Amino acid sequence: CLANLKDSIRSSDPLFDEIEAMYGGVLLLLGTVALDTEELATGEEHLMNCLACMEDQSMHPKKVLIVLRALNQLGLLWSQRSDGTKSHGYLQQAEQLYNDYTDQVEEQPVDVYALFTAPDQTPAQTKAARPLEKVHTLTLYYLAQVYGTLGNPLKSAVYCHNTLKRQLESKDYDMIEWALNSATLAQFFMEQNAFRQARHHLSAASYVLDKHDQELQTIECSEEELEAKKERLKHRGADVARCWAKYGLVLLSTSRDRLMEAEEGQSGDATPQRLRPPGELSGLQFSLLELSVYEDQVTDSYVLTYDDARTVFLNCQQWLGQAKQYYTLDDHASDHVRIIQDYSELYRNLVFFEDDEERQCKMHKRRVDLLEGVVKELNPTYFLTPCQELWFELGETYTAMVDIKLSKLEANSDTPSAHALQKVNHLAEQAIAAYNKFLDTLRDHKTKEIPDKFSPELERPGLLVYFYLAGLYRKLIAADKASKLANLKNSLEYYQKVVEYCQRHEGAKDSVSAELSACQDIVSLLPLKINKLAETVSH
Repeated sequence: CLANLKDSIRSSDPLFDEIEAMYGGVLLLLGTVALDTEELATGEEHLMNCLACMEDQSMHPKKVLIVLRALNQLGLLWSQRSDGTKSHGYLQQAEQLYNDYTDQVEEQPVDVYALFTAPDQTPAQTKAARPLEKVHTLTLYYLAQVYGTLGNPLKSAVYCHNTLKRQLESKDYDMIEWALNSATLAQFFMEQNAFRQARHHLSAASYVLDKHDQELQTIECSEEELEAKKERLKHRGADVARCWAKYGLVLLSTSRDRLMEAEEGQSGDATPQRLRPPGELSGLQFSLLELSVYEDQVTDSYVLTYDDARTVFLNCQQWLGQAKQYYTLDDHASDHVRIIQDYSELYRNLVFFEDDEERQCKMHKRRVDLLEGVVKELNPTYFLTPCQELWFELGETYTAMVDIKLSKLEANSDTPSAHALQKVNHLAEQAIAAYNKFLDTLRDHKTKEIPDKFSPELERPGLLVYFYLAGLYRKLIAADKASKLANLKNSLEYYQKVVEYCQRHEGAKDSVSAELSACQDIVSLLPLKINKLAETVSH
């Protein structure tokens, strides 16, 4: 066997390095197969023996790739064992060995498979296909995952970018998978307020998908295979369009937060520190790609005016429309609902930049039409959570319209018309109806009663609905004192529900601390007002 042959040859023998490399290669392959068949302990033993065999010779051209592959496999093994620190140690060794080798050795390394192949059968290596580069790209990919598990998302993102960049340079990648990974990374960048990098990676994703679309026009394959490829492209193109829409939504909402903070005087700087992108993310670009056509369609700067916001809004509408063509209600109900919710959020963000109250109301009305249009098509039995979210948002949207109408009435010194008052009440009643539909989904199927304790994920929403209903009953405009008294009693009932729930369940206080404080104050004061009004009504 190779082990005996290796032991019988002296280190000064010309064949020693080659035999030792072959022996190490066999150990590597045995370890890899063991890991693939989930024999982790056996795989680890073979890989550790492989490294021991190559000790102090890892920079040898016939051995370096074997060592790098073994280190990668060990990094992967310890990642599977949920030991990120140990995994990182092996992968960092692989990264350092690659850097040392490329800096100090000019000779191209020999792949493990070439050691067992006759010289005249070994294919010539192009730079793109060099095993050393492919192995190093895998190292960077694994490190990206490990940095994520170790709680270092910024470093993980940098390594993800470097992996994508090397795949582009090598031209060795699945185009659709690459585009999805680039778009996914863009979502992390936008969450870090690194909008330039986010836009660049989304542009790269669109560029690669368009290039793939062009290739499908000339590809030679069966009609069935071509249709499958086109369907995959359509599906993933819709996903990238949703990522573009997410970019616009985050840019608008962050721009809104920035302007609100500046208005409140929380920061003398134009851009608060928390809204600045981390320095580690600067300069992450794909220099091989010309992306200006894609990047020029939308800004990467914070939005300041309504016109700026509307430009982003229109782009988002286009992207959501593209996504909705694939994610139809009939075939992809849950995804379709999410897209409709994104449409609604898009209008909500645009409202902030609009000064005219009538136009604000029209935007909210558009939200109502979108949300009601989809919720009426859903069966709560099968789509409970989407229905709950839609009814909650409908309640918020109708309430926003109520507040705009009341603000307009208060600003006008003239006596409001009966129609204007009826409009306010109609909107408030619609909000109340939407919130009650939400509450109805919480009722016990047998008793039809609201449970004493909400499930953890619905505790805050449930208490907020009580709080919002209390406020809506106070906003109703009563035609007489008796009606006003009834409205105030309803309002007090819902304020008390919040207070009493938090008294029974101490853990709920933290989730609605601000609202609870307001409820406690109102519960102590509102009964006096109710009693005085009740006396007037009785007389």
